[in-house]
Amino acid sequence: MSNDPMAQMRSVRLLLWVLILLLLFYLLPQIQLLWVSFMAEPRAITARGELAPAETNNIQIFRQASPSVLFITTLSDHVDLWTRNITRIPRGTGSGFVWDTHGHVVTNYHVVAGADAVYVRLDDQRNFKAVLVGASPQHDLAVLRMSMPLNPPPPLPIGTSHDLQVGQMTYAIGNPFGLDHSLTTGVISALNRSIDTSNGIIKELIQTDAAINPGNSGGPLLDSAGRLIGVNTAIFSPSGAYAGIGFAVPVDTVNRVVPQLIAHGRYQRPQLGIGIDESLNELISKRLGIKGVVVLSVEKGSAAYETGLRGTRIVGDDGLIPGDVILKLGKYDIEDTDSLLDALENYVIGDEVTLRYWRDGKEQEARLVLQ
Repeated sequence: MSNDPMAQMRSVRLLLWVLILLLLFYLLPQIQLLWVSFMAEPRAITARGELAPAETNNIQIFRQASPSVLFITTLSDHVDLWTRNITRIPRGTGSGFVWDTHGHVVTNYHVVAGADAVYVRLDDQRNFKAVLVGASPQHDLAVLRMSMPLNPPPPLPIGTSHDLQVGQMTYAIGNPFGLDHSLTTGVISALNRSIDTSNGIIKELIQTDAAINPGNSGGPLLDSAGRLIGVNTAIFSPSGAYAGIGFAVPVDTVNRVVPQLIAHGRYQRPQLGIGIDESLNELISKRLGIKGVVVLSVEKGSAAYETGLRGTRIVGDDGLIPGDVILKLGKYDIEDTDSLLDALENYVIGDEVTLRYWRDGKEQEARLVLQ
């Protein structure tokens, strides 16, 4: 090492500069970050422009329909075995919607079945007690009546379901998991589905991929015009939550069943006034080589009696003369007793229909009024 003081000084200075540069190199990002943090301010907003037509329609449908969708809470009475005191405890929740201007609310039967008390909550958070007016377990439909509030929500506009097509947009509004007024969208995935429930098989259901979860039951399924096309009733899911397949009772069924529930408290299928039996029908139809429903008996004074339909007659000990065989009711082909009952589901009491039947090797027609 040189003993020159000047040379040593220059080495020290050089070393210091190297250290300073290394320190600056290390601290510069931190200083820059501190400076950016100190000078941070909101970024300029990028103009969005107009909403897409589909978004605008979604918003409009929700705004128009949501006030008519109700949150339903059911309670059950619990009796204390020691004190005999009765306590009402929460039982479940669901959805419903305003049907008319008289305080009637439509929901699923399974939402209110077995409940000791039912309350409905409006969009503006007002609560009202409701009473059960009528129910049809076979259609999973029920009608409640609430006390008429001031400024009641409007009824939902009614659409049709017989002309629905796979691929149409659907909108489900309800209260999944107690989260009121939730909107989900999707399409009609399939039509005329059937599901097996504890109250029997429900047929002709609408299948949709609009998310339907527990709590959506009883809520409306709407089309892109904001009209009611179905009542959300069930989901198909291994886990119990939404899995892409939901079902709704079609509005044509709702519009046929609900008026009867309001008027009579129950649904009554229109009748022809005849006796039928599936097991005997299979035997006789096979013997005759005809697909249809064999009339076993005709009730006096019924529409079938007035039309002149003939029932099955027993001759001697073992002889049997088959009655008329119903082949078609209106536009519906009849092959067995189930198809006849399904066809009657599409009519209401008082409708006049054409009946095609087989008698003595010939097909005949008659007009009759359903009872």
